[in-house]
Amino acid sequence: MMQDIFISPLSTNLNSWAEAFPKAKITNNVEVAKSQQDALILFWLHMNVDRQEWLTNTILLIQKNYKNSKIVVLANAPIQAEAMHALSLGAVGYCHAYSDPEVLREIKTVISHGGLWLGNELLRRLIEASTKLVGNQPKQVEALLAQLTKRQKDVAIEAAKGLSNKEIARILKISERTVKAHLAATFECLKVKDRLQLALMLNSNYRR
Repeated sequence: MMQDIFISPLSTNLNSWAEAFPKAKITNNVEVAKSQQDALILFWLHMNVDRQEWLTNTILLIQKNYKNSKIVVLANAPIQAEAMHALSLGAVGYCHAYSDPEVLREIKTVISHGGLWLGNELLRRLIEASTKLVGNQPKQVEALLAQLTKRQKDVAIEAAKGLSNKEIARILKISERTVKAHLAATFECLKVKDRLQLALMLNSNYRR
């Protein structure tokens, strides 16, 4: 079981953090779990006012002391360049610090399965930049989509554009829960870990 530790200048959890992970710890000291160096820990780093310098130093310290840890960066005002910097240092997620509890739990699920997480807007921009570099041919994309049911295919195509579950649900006139179920089945079928991998697989060469 992956333990949640929030590293934050705040003295208490935000309500959304506490609701998402009632057993989580909050501290401003990254060495709080030093006796658990081999434990599986998900560190949620709430951005300090020093931002990039603090972020770099903290991620490097965690990587040095906690070999089995994973890191998600929480930002009050998400910045694309900062997200890319965090990922380049080894973070596996970057999102708004005030995300809903359901989103936080979804982030943890994706990361637990080896995926990456970015906010919708940052993900969309990264997808736009990344798909231009991918060389999948239309026939290859069609062959991949042929492995899916019609509804899974519809959901996968919208997700690969960087749309959120809520946006996909509205477009396809289905519930968000159904979108999640179709995405989970699609990831398993196509052997991808997250939306970015899906987007790189089903890139802009595909046309309806």
